[in-house]
Amino acid sequence: MPDGSIFKRCGCRHPDTGKPFGNACPKLRRPNRAWSSEHGHWAYQLELPATGDGRRRQLRRAGLDSRRDAAAELDHARTLLALAGHDRRRRTEIADLLQTTVRAGGVLPDIDGVRQRLRGDGPLGQMPTVAEYLTQWLSDLTIDANTIRGYESIVRVHLIPHLGQIPLDKLRTGHVRAMFTAIERRNEEISAAKASTDPLVRATVAGVRPTGPSTRQRIRACLRKAINDALADELIVGSNPAALVKTPANRPLPIVWEDERVQRWKATGKVPGPVMVWTDTQIVQFLDYAAEHASDLYPMWHYMAYRGPRRGEACGLRDSEVRLHRRETTINNQIATHGYTAVQKPPKSRAGNRDLVLDAETVKVLTAYNARRTAWQLAAGSRWPDTGLFFVRPDGRPWHPNAVTQRFRRLVRKAGLPPIRLHDLRHSAATVALDAGVDIKVLAEQLGHSTTTLTRDTYQSVTKELHRSAADAVANTIDRRRPKTA
Repeated sequence: MPDGSIFKRCGCRHPDTGKPFGNACPKLRRPNRAWSSEHGHWAYQLELPATGDGRRRQLRRAGLDSRRDAAAELDHARTLLALAGHDRRRRTEIADLLQTTVRAGGVLPDIDGVRQRLRGDGPLGQMPTVAEYLTQWLSDLTIDANTIRGYESIVRVHLIPHLGQIPLDKLRTGHVRAMFTAIERRNEEISAAKASTDPLVRATVAGVRPTGPSTRQRIRACLRKAINDALADELIVGSNPAALVKTPANRPLPIVWEDERVQRWKATGKVPGPVMVWTDTQIVQFLDYAAEHASDLYPMWHYMAYRGPRRGEACGLRDSEVRLHRRETTINNQIATHGYTAVQKPPKSRAGNRDLVLDAETVKVLTAYNARRTAWQLAAGSRWPDTGLFFVRPDGRPWHPNAVTQRFRRLVRKAGLPPIRLHDLRHSAATVALDAGVDIKVLAEQLGHSTTTLTRDTYQSVTKELHRSAADAVANTIDRRRPKTA
């Protein structure tokens, strides 16, 4: 290991030539040749490994306040060089890093950070902050535009404000937990302000919503994805701190609009939960009303209520994937919204590509719709657009998913039915299927879930037939133990 040297230098210049004295200024030494404590600043120099083209070089830093500071930084530089051992390439890279850092007036790289990057054979340059990395990561993504838009929002609103200044390789689980703690604290502040009796306090949070459990899950998923990409690119090594932090799922479970809940809603206007589903009777009431008052959208809503596709999958159902003579449709396309712009694309997951077998009633409804659509096309003549879609507007244009949702909301209000979201029509279909005894695996495939876990966790708690059977079985067992009465 090179020894290096520590010395003092100043800014004095020779009175005759005007050239700087450097470390030869007579004021820097006492008569006994010891360094003066009253003049100049401490400095050090260290022989570095040669450059890539074989030129000699030295590491020099001046302007340090004490000999101790100079000695500590010199030892730091020696330790960094020693990390490479006998690997000449890595020693040259460390020397390059040291020289670049000192010339820029920066702080020498962290020893543990360089050791970690050497272990992963990653680049040794200055580690970006979380903000710098996430900004570059977003610009390099080549995934669905809607997903990128969601990531950009999470990065801008949550990740950079809470974690942005931390060097990427220094990010720890404690930082991630602290972010979620701060989010929870802010949620409490928002809730308290909204409940305040002071209108000025309430005005400070007007239009501000708490960060709910689903959003917290997306924040964690976004950070986990970004850090996984950094690990895959060997920018950092080790574990993913976002993967080690758990956020409460708190996925709202569907609640059935039982008669008692409907009566309470009519009396108070309060909805029991964020995810409500209709009973089979309420589904029939809605579809009968839609058939009379919204005949252009009734077939699509019937399809959704009976077979449970997502809104975008129903809007994007291709004409070529509807085989009514075989009682089946294939989901391999959807219409998603990027902002308000409608975009056709395939389902996000492999499980989303699936066949849906149709019942006789749905075949009847879709057959009648197909005949009606043919009449629309004949009336439009050459003006009829070739969209390739099965469900279209009376003029042949595609349905915008948002327009389908808005029509659904208005029709539910006019029908006097308890409110649900359009997506809850899918939940209603799943709940009715489970009550009808459909196997959980069959239902998961019908809904496009990759595993039965989500299906079971989401829906089985609201189905009752199995629970009634279980309750009767328990009661019968207990009753058999009762003494017989005369």
